[in-house]
Amino acid sequence: MGAKRIFGLAVMLSAVMGMAPAIAQAPKPGTLESYKDWTIGCDNRNRCEAVSLLPEGGDWPDTPVMLGISRDAGAAADSEIWVSRDAKGRETLDFLIDGRKIASAASVDGEASVQGPQASALAIAMAKGGGMEIRSGAKRIDRPSLAGSAAALRYMDAKQGRAGTVAALVVTGPLARSAVRPAPAIPSIRRATVPGGAEPPALWREELTSLGTFTGCADEMKDASSPPDLYRLSKTETLVLVPCGAGAYNFTSVPVIATGIAGRRIFRFASFDYQPGWSEDASHPMLVNASWAPETSTLQSYAKGRGLGDCGGSESYVWDGTRFRLVEASAMGECRGAWHWITTWSAKVTE
Repeated sequence: MGAKRIFGLAVMLSAVMGMAPAIAQAPKPGTLESYKDWTIGCDNRNRCEAVSLLPEGGDWPDTPVMLGISRDAGAAADSEIWVSRDAKGRETLDFLIDGRKIASAASVDGEASVQGPQASALAIAMAKGGGMEIRSGAKRIDRPSLAGSAAALRYMDAKQGRAGTVAALVVTGPLARSAVRPAPAIPSIRRATVPGGAEPPALWREELTSLGTFTGCADEMKDASSPPDLYRLSKTETLVLVPCGAGAYNFTSVPVIATGIAGRRIFRFASFDYQPGWSEDASHPMLVNASWAPETSTLQSYAKGRGLGDCGGSESYVWDGTRFRLVEASAMGECRGAWHWITTWSAKVTE
């Protein structure tokens, strides 16, 4: 093989290897799994959350109680069990499995958390038990279903690389904690500082017409209660959130970047490293209930599956000067009373 050809192959290989990190860093939020009355998901750092669901087809209480189990990845991490409900004041909650008290925790305004050895003991008992009660003294607060909890915790053990170790909750084994797989590194994203000062000039009538044609949202823009929102990204770029339809509790908009002088601005669709959930099948990005926070350069999309807000998905992005980068995503796929959505992606933001 000639020297020139070898050199050429080396250059190509170097280029491919140089591209690899960019491909590896493309966000891949975790997926959710449901097992009977429990749903579970893990993020890109293998932090997992399992959340209880209200019984399918059963009678739902007027004041539901939500129960969850969370655990970070890594050998040193222990599980945490939390309870959330609509309540006021302070009280002590007792957690019983098959009539036997396993753990207790202080509750403040309906929020309580069991940690440390108590949490591990309670999680193991939940996986093995047939029935659970949460009590405040002689008063029963709730009887969360344990159906599917063992399968959810088995999934957690496997996802975090704990199966076969003494640190597992369900799939225990002889291996030491040191055998547990470490947590993956957290992605780091440098955000661009957005300039302050005066708001961008309002869109001219000709620009509104052009924008409606460009986005395909002309009819929705006419029906919207307010014009597109404009936010300054840099000296030359403006974020435009174009209204593109509304329902009872979801309001959609198309994010566009405008450049040029007022009256003659040109438009392009905003670029994302991970498309917002409602734009997977569309030719351009689509945000839901969008909001912009200039102090953190953060763009939020929050889509509810129904009015109760117990299912749906959300994404948060930061502007890095070129595109919007995913920094957090959460979801709840089951519309069964779980108002706490599970985190499926997280990243660290730097200045």
